[in-house]
Amino acid sequence: MTEQNLQVLLTARPVGRPSPDDFTFVRTAIPSAGEGQVLLGIRYLSLDPYMRGRMSAAKSYAASVEIGQVMEGGTVAEVIESRHPEYKPGDIVLSYSGWQSYALSDGTGLRKLAPGQAPVTTALGVLGMPGFTAYAGLLLLGQPKPGETVVVAAASGPVGATVGQIARIKGARAVGIAGGPEKCALVRDEFGFDATLDHRSPSFAEDLRAACPDGIDVYFENVGGKVWDAVFPLLNTFARIPVCGLVAQYNSTGPFEGPDRLPVLMRDVLTKSLTIRGFIQREFSEHRPAFYREMAQWLAEGRVKYKEDIVQGLESAPEAFIGMLEGRNFGKLIVQVA
Repeated sequence: MTEQNLQVLLTARPVGRPSPDDFTFVRTAIPSAGEGQVLLGIRYLSLDPYMRGRMSAAKSYAASVEIGQVMEGGTVAEVIESRHPEYKPGDIVLSYSGWQSYALSDGTGLRKLAPGQAPVTTALGVLGMPGFTAYAGLLLLGQPKPGETVVVAAASGPVGATVGQIARIKGARAVGIAGGPEKCALVRDEFGFDATLDHRSPSFAEDLRAACPDGIDVYFENVGGKVWDAVFPLLNTFARIPVCGLVAQYNSTGPFEGPDRLPVLMRDVLTKSLTIRGFIQREFSEHRPAFYREMAQWLAEGRVKYKEDIVQGLESAPEAFIGMLEGRNFGKLIVQVA
């Protein structure tokens, strides 16, 4: 055990793009487990786009991280010390301990992992919150039918990649949108999408139209911005749009550029009978057992694949997080803490 606990605190609310100056590193004494507690040694930290919202004081579906507090986040941890009857030293657990190297827990929210069944990092990705987000959003809201066209933005990321692969399992045609030739190649060659488009291409809107000759039946929204602008005219009657994220807008400040497009949107919602539904994965928690069962089977059968982008050291977390918001990660972004 090291002599101190390294923690990353939020020390300023960013305006626009986050900066490394919005975070502060501190070292504190490693706590000891009290009665009914466990001491966790954090092994891996998940970095996810939702964390940008937690840095803001704006009203949202979850409370903001307070200034001076440890940044929140999902983690894979090892039980170092236990005074809890359900855990013993050496157990590997999923926790929400945040950006630090050690944490105390009373057991609430912990889930034991079985390292022999799958790499423990998958509990932060394809077998964790991002995978369940894809599963719930696509199957419960998007409801793809055989032969339909499913388009997903950020298709090389952990949510988008899983959405497209599940769509194909269900008999739909998967069209992925990613940024740059390398990510597009991964989506096409590794994840097996039927078509892949680079949103950075000057002909992106035309390319998307050509890739969706029968229109779009399900659009899984992760991005917003110009990707939405290209998708919107192609939506079919009765199209379903699960809204998972709007990463293109997370760092925006002030009013959005361009004309007010709300009247056009509402017109098509009405005339095309569109269903647009924002969601948070925890709304569907009763479906988690089915997700764990089905996803484990799909992984074992090779029907779902994944890619992880692992950076080393908690000190790397702020820069890696900022880079993720700008699309610099390549796969599920994870920090190897220890």
